[in-house]
Amino acid sequence: MSIAALLVLADGRFPAGGHAHSGGAEAACEAGRIHDAATLEEFCRGRLHTAGLVAAALAAAAALGIDPAALDEAADARTPVPALRTAGRRLGRQLMRAARATWPAAELDALAAAFPRGAHQPVVLGVTARAAGLGAREAAQVAAYESVSGPATATVRLLGLDPFEASGVLARLAPALDSVAAEAQRCALRARLDGPGALPAASSPLLDIAAQAHADWPVRLFAS
Repeated sequence: MSIAALLVLADGRFPAGGHAHSGGAEAACEAGRIHDAATLEEFCRGRLHTAGLVAAALAAAAALGIDPAALDEAADARTPVPALRTAGRRLGRQLMRAARATWPAAELDALAAAFPRGAHQPVVLGVTARAAGLGAREAAQVAAYESVSGPATATVRLLGLDPFEASGVLARLAPALDSVAAEAQRCALRARLDGPGALPAASSPLLDIAAQAHADWPVRLFAS
């Protein structure tokens, strides 16, 4: 496992398109559910244990070499809201472009050919991790981290939150991030034997409803 590759993939400056998405933070800020560091932490913790866990497990399963088409179908089933399906595939397409330029691999080429409009981002992330020489645990860690770092960064822009406070939120979430990544890896290992149905399907209805409403806003700072 290459620590350097892990850092590159998890770096917010990696051109995977995540900077244009708030992970639901923009709608939550508008609704008043996020208004300071404490409420940002509550939001991120909830997102980590729902959408973050699902994404981490899908990424870990893809890193293990489970059929990405089956995993993409599983991701679709776990994404009931059209706006989030669109965002997930858009992010997957952008990550694919960056990944193929950074870690050229036949598996990435095959996935790009199979999903010209983009596979779901966690699936692409897992295949990318595999191409970069990373394992299931590392893929899960990146996905889990992305699930909270995006909203934290977005909230700095949306509310003018002190970036030191946002970084403190992420630091306090570190033990939970490790726990979610470990659980995601365990689920992925079960899925290798029992199929994608063994992957978690944690739901977050408020995130789903807010995401669909956000997509209809005439003016917004973030794509999702």
